[in-house]
Amino acid sequence: MPFSRELYIEREDFRDVPPPKYYRLSPGKEVRLRNAYFVTAHSLVKDAVGSVVEVHCTYDPASRGGNSPDGRKVKSTMHWVSAAHTISAEVRLYDKLFSNPNPLHVPEGGSFLDNLNPNSLEVVSHAKLELSLAEAKVGAPYQFERVGYFCLDPDSTAEKLVFNRTLALKDTWARIEKKAGA
Repeated sequence: MPFSRELYIEREDFRDVPPPKYYRLSPGKEVRLRNAYFVTAHSLVKDAVGSVVEVHCTYDPASRGGNSPDGRKVKSTMHWVSAAHTISAEVRLYDKLFSNPNPLHVPEGGSFLDNLNPNSLEVVSHAKLELSLAEAKVGAPYQFERVGYFCLDPDSTAEKLVFNRTLALKDTWARIEKKAGA
């Protein structure tokens, strides 16, 4: 994958004020970019509502391939894409259809429809994906690192690719946050 001046990372991989045991990118913290370099965050830019829109980092050119010749260790490896070498696509993140494990168990006067999960589908309209996915084939499986397995939707066109998540992967950090009530 090409490495360039501007990269995209998952929003969840950066916190300007990290909670305890957060090993992903934050100001002053060094992490490994998968198959690339060690990077350190130094500053950030926020939009009008306070959301982080840019993280300014430096990289260690001696750490090419993800190892440092001086032996320093990092606790996190993040995936990324070069902003100049991406495609945009719609990504559909499916979750459980029912919020109750037994959807037929309903209060009197209700129906199984009362147990529908309103969050069973999240659509990411302008996801940035590796350029190689422009050649994706319908029905073939693709792993989006740390997110899950996807397939190209048969309704995709060359102008609008649509990927459907077929299997989610476990997110350890999300489980820790949920347990802590964050």
